[in-house]
Amino acid sequence: MKGYTKPILLILLVVLIDQLSKTWIKTNMFIGQEYKILGNWFIIHFTENNGMAFGMEFGGEFGKLALSLFRILAVAGIGYGLHYMIKHKYHRGLILNVALIFSGALGNIIDSVFYGKIYDYATLFHGRVVDMLYFPLMEGVFPKWVPIWGGEEYIFFRPVFNIADSAIFIGVVTILIFQKTYFKEEVREEIGPNNELLED
Repeated sequence: MKGYTKPILLILLVVLIDQLSKTWIKTNMFIGQEYKILGNWFIIHFTENNGMAFGMEFGGEFGKLALSLFRILAVAGIGYGLHYMIKHKYHRGLILNVALIFSGALGNIIDSVFYGKIYDYATLFHGRVVDMLYFPLMEGVFPKWVPIWGGEEYIFFRPVFNIADSAIFIGVVTILIFQKTYFKEEVREEIGPNNELLED
């Protein structure tokens, strides 16, 4: 079990926080209800989505089932990759970030697979993902000269998301930032006729 303890603890912690927050929201708020935490900059806003991270949709009943099954396969793949990295002693930072991505994907799978049955509104694999974190940091209107969106209102950051989405985002971004460190290969100097030491 050497090397597995920290990734497993991180996964359990993220999934626990994610599910506790979703359960509280689901049992104490109604769809559309919100609490302002930091004025209009940070709002707890209860919404649900049938699709992917950050509220993106993947339509229809068949699409929902396909997405749930894809998530399960993806998590199995990420889990295998994580096991491989630990076994082959990859960079510890990379392992922990992959564990973050795994925990986030697992957290959203629990919603889409089980929530419909638990809360009695759909069959297995057709549950909706609970979202609640909303950061509308900036609002305004695009200038008229901006192509396509000129004159339209905008909100930054519009998507409502959850702890699981955050874990995936942090894991992916951190890997991109530190990829040179994580994937640095040791170049072994080959011994050739020009660098051999000749003994007297």
